[in-house]
Amino acid sequence: MPELPDVETFRRTLDHHGLGRPVRRTTVSAPDLLVDILPQSLGRLLKNHPLAETRRHGKVLFAAREGCDGWLVLHFGMSGSLMMLEGKAAPPEHAGLVVAFDQGGFAYVSPRRLGMIGWTQSPEAFVASRGLGPDALAVDRERFVPDLRGHRGAIKCWLMDQARLAGIGNVYSDEILFHAGIHPKRAGNTLDEPEATRVYEAMRRVLEQAVAARAEPARLPDGYLLPSREKGGRCPRCGEALATARACGRTAWYCPRCQAPDEVSR
Repeated sequence: MPELPDVETFRRTLDHHGLGRPVRRTTVSAPDLLVDILPQSLGRLLKNHPLAETRRHGKVLFAAREGCDGWLVLHFGMSGSLMMLEGKAAPPEHAGLVVAFDQGGFAYVSPRRLGMIGWTQSPEAFVASRGLGPDALAVDRERFVPDLRGHRGAIKCWLMDQARLAGIGNVYSDEILFHAGIHPKRAGNTLDEPEATRVYEAMRRVLEQAVAARAEPARLPDGYLLPSREKGGRCPRCGEALATARACGRTAWYCPRCQAPDEVSR
């Protein structure tokens, strides 16, 4: 699933290649992905208007119509992506939405049809309507640490709960906890303040580095879990075989030597 680093990469790409160019046509090939708006209405809202600004909150990308009187909303679901198109290039397979400029455009690609496309008056209004927590790269330590320490369940589940913290999913929760040296099923309320602070600092460091790497595992520095996060993988620090555990319905990957269980949530 695209997480914060992936969506921030999409945002920067759209920001660089898509702003200031009038929209000439929109094609909706997957109307089931539209939420509270019809394909014709979306087309009318965008036609002949340049995109003026982009924002991101958690895993959601927003693109403002010129005049900031409305925003296109894109959530990428389990396997979605954003692809820029050049010239008269044909849209890629599984393009649920294509926004065309005079030359080129961009496509919202969703092979599993599990994302969403919508329209909102403002990102703030959308975030409030969906009950999303603070963005993981915007939350401050003073809020993060006590909230985490008040959670009785597994820390991995807290990190992935979009109502508590927006932007982190299965992959980057594992990476964050690996860097913090915390077992994914450790209960949040068993952490002392230095440990919770360590998680916060690891989260900032991992997400910022992943954004800098354009969310490409091969571009991450040595010592990251993600390139080894698979069957037969070994810890990039100590060489121990990676282990897995189930947490809130997802598979967590961790190093049993570097991330000692201590007290875990059952």
